[in-house]
Amino acid sequence: MPHAAEGKVVTLCGSVRFQDEFMAVNERLTLQGCVVLSLGLFGLPEPSSELRELLARVHFQKIRMADEVYVVDPGGYVGESTRREIAYAESLGKPVRYLSRS
Repeated sequence: MPHAAEGKVVTLCGSVRFQDEFMAVNERLTLQGCVVLSLGLFGLPEPSSELRELLARVHFQKIRMADEVYVVDPGGYVGESTRREIAYAESLGKPVRYLSRS
C-alpha cells in the first residue's frame, strides 16, 4: 500500500546556514515518498546580486511547483529571504509546515 505522502512535491525553504538540517529533512521526506526540491547551492562565498536574483527566481519556481512548502527553521529562525518565500507560498495557497513545529 502506498504511503500517504508518496508523490507529494515538497519544497524546502530556510537559511543556507542549516545545510545539515536540510539534508536530514530531505532524507526523511524522501523516505516518506515525497519528491523533495531543496536549495541548489550551499556555502557560496558572498554571491553577486545577479546570482542572488537568479537563485531567488529559481527557488520561487520550485515553490510554484510544490504541493507544499517545508520551512527548515531550527530553533524557529526565519530570515528575511525565507519570510519572503513563505509569504509567496501562502499567496499561492500552498500549505506551509515548519521543522520547529513538528
